[in-house]
Amino acid sequence: MREARIEDAVRILEAGGIVAYPTEAVYGLGCDPGNSAALTKLLALKNRAPDKGLILIAASVEQLQPWLGEVDADSLARCQATWPGPSTWVLPARPGVTRLLKGDRDTLAVRVTAHPPAAALCEACGHALVSTSANISGSEPARSVAELEAQFGDGVDVVVTGALGDSASPTLIRDARTGEVLRE
Repeated sequence: MREARIEDAVRILEAGGIVAYPTEAVYGLGCDPGNSAALTKLLALKNRAPDKGLILIAASVEQLQPWLGEVDADSLARCQATWPGPSTWVLPARPGVTRLLKGDRDTLAVRVTAHPPAAALCEACGHALVSTSANISGSEPARSVAELEAQFGDGVDVVVTGALGDSASPTLIRDARTGEVLRE
């Protein structure tokens, strides 16, 4: 696993690779959400069941639009009141969004990030990215490059350099339609 600048990570993502990058609290693993082979590779790397779904992060609400279905004004207002920032919201998925992203649900977890390295990566790609905690399912998320290497070895193509945010735990996840907290 080698460290890389944003530009190098974008080339890896475009080629179907897996990239680790700093987020608000832990390292995230990402890939192009439109690349089924990359999604399958990511789920296998994490040993994560496809029925659970994944999170998408973006630099703007516009980057999430291709993935979202009908979102009512109240739900969107709830989300936008916390974005950009460390809040993940569950919204209706657009019909046809792959099960590899949404799991066994008709919704998708999404976040407009304010964390500079993650936002810069989304900006440079020009679209949303998968953002799942960098850990083998059931293990603690990686908070350092050494922890990434210990869990994944060469399974991650590159690591975007940068500092983690100040959050002590992964982002809060809420249902945008009800405001219900789904993950503390």
